[in-house]
Amino acid sequence: MPHAKTSDGVHIAYQLCGEGDPLVLLAGQANNHHWWDGVRDDFHGARSTLTIDYRGTGESDDPLTPYSTQRFARDVIAVLDDAGIDRADVYGTSMGGRVGQWLAIRHPRRVRALILGCTSSGGRLSIERSKDVRRSLAVPNPAEAQSALAELMYTPAWLATHSGPYQTLGDPTMSVLARRGHLTASRDHDAWEELPRIQAPTFVLHGSDDLLNPVANAPLIADRIPGAEMMLIPGARHAYFDEFRATAGPLVLDFLNRKASKT
Repeated sequence: MPHAKTSDGVHIAYQLCGEGDPLVLLAGQANNHHWWDGVRDDFHGARSTLTIDYRGTGESDDPLTPYSTQRFARDVIAVLDDAGIDRADVYGTSMGGRVGQWLAIRHPRRVRALILGCTSSGGRLSIERSKDVRRSLAVPNPAEAQSALAELMYTPAWLATHSGPYQTLGDPTMSVLARRGHLTASRDHDAWEELPRIQAPTFVLHGSDDLLNPVANAPLIADRIPGAEMMLIPGARHAYFDEFRATAGPLVLDFLNRKASKT
């Protein structure tokens, strides 16, 4: 597995698969590239896909330095440089969408098109999850917390017919410090004032029944980014891209294909 070396000396593992124009897939908080295992093949044939293990996850280094979504974005640039990719489409979900925002803001030349899934801008106008949701995830019993997270990710019908393992519930190999660092990075993200600077064609996707990252964040982001398109997937929860892959994947590819000839 190749590794890129960042400006602060951290080695970031990445995975490049398929052929065609590159599509960077960015996972959620405290997850590694396996977040995309169930769906990345949906893009092959039309795109190559590039995933990364965030610092502190998977095969990447676990440094003691502070984590932030801006730091993660710089790590992605280091990976693109190492892989010899000058410009790519970027699809970020959850915290990955926050990282994608900074990529498009700070490195506009490197981002051809941007898809922001089940994410938020952070800042004072961002819609926080409810106290009930926070309490369900903070129970001391790890098994109960994982069950609560799974129910926020997937519908009851999906959970009843798919026994797992689910690749979207966190990287079990992470250190306690890395897990806290990811939580802090995601919690402290605030790109609200900078979103109007995004020049890349942008598509905002969200599940209509997402309580983990409330769906009200989707129109806030779409209205803030010039020319952004938005689509809600009816009945979907946070892991819409996985459970509703038959809908979400084609929507992403259609958007990318429509914008490809214009950028």
